[in-house]
Amino acid sequence: MTLKLWNDTPTKQAILDYVAAANDERSPDYVPPADRIAAFDNDGTLWVEQPAPAQTAMLVNKLVEQVKADPSLAAVDPYKGIITQDPVFLQGVAQQVPEAIMAFLSGVGKAWEGTTPEEYEAEARAYLATSMHPRWDCPWTDLIYQPMLELFDLLRENDWRVFVCSGGGRDFMRIYSEEALGIYRENVIGSAPEFAYVDGQLVRQNALHGNISLGPGKLEHIHARTGRTAHFAGGNGDVDLEMLQAARFRLVIVHDDEEREYVVTAGAEKLLAAGEEGGWTMVSMQDDWKTIFR
Repeated sequence: MTLKLWNDTPTKQAILDYVAAANDERSPDYVPPADRIAAFDNDGTLWVEQPAPAQTAMLVNKLVEQVKADPSLAAVDPYKGIITQDPVFLQGVAQQVPEAIMAFLSGVGKAWEGTTPEEYEAEARAYLATSMHPRWDCPWTDLIYQPMLELFDLLRENDWRVFVCSGGGRDFMRIYSEEALGIYRENVIGSAPEFAYVDGQLVRQNALHGNISLGPGKLEHIHARTGRTAHFAGGNGDVDLEMLQAARFRLVIVHDDEEREYVVTAGAEKLLAAGEEGGWTMVSMQDDWKTIFR
């Protein structure tokens, strides 16, 4: 695997060099096979997250339904922020600001409380099948970054176990992860509800399983799932900073291609600064990728 979808730039070479060094027992960068854990953010790292993450509209629609059933909810967030179209709240959700996401998830937890995994999955699949991206008018799963899938193949060929670790809904991502990303469901890590066994079936609870999978929470969830720290990590926003800081090889996706994707720095200022100052591997969509989508 030579990363054919990547231009011949220092970024591509840095990836190839590290993967080779991690295989070489004589190298100071050698990583024993058991420790070869690679973790990647999802929205903005593996597929488009502008103008808002793919799951957002599904969640917003569900919360609006709740307000219609109980108008008193409109006085409190997240319902208030959605009904009034509060730009600060909505921007916070779009940029995965932890406080906004926590408020958002409180409503989400209530919305699907008591539903089975199968019921939730059917609803989410129906949404993905009909939801089109507003710019390209195509399914969101058509907007996955193909060079990243190629990177996954390279890592797996070299005995790395690849995980997705996102602040987004774990169960939502698991619906398309195997077919669209080549990632088994059990290798998807994200924010998720508690489950309880009630009357002979598993049902979702209105409680978060652990902390939200953002910032330090990503490290907590990765360790809980694997018992290890990711040595190879990739992300695109400030909420990925701690995950990359803990890794040996840090890959930062830079959104700088207005023609083929978007130019975005909001919500990534700290990560971009850390990457530049620390000499991390910065992936320019414009310069490093021959193609973005299939």
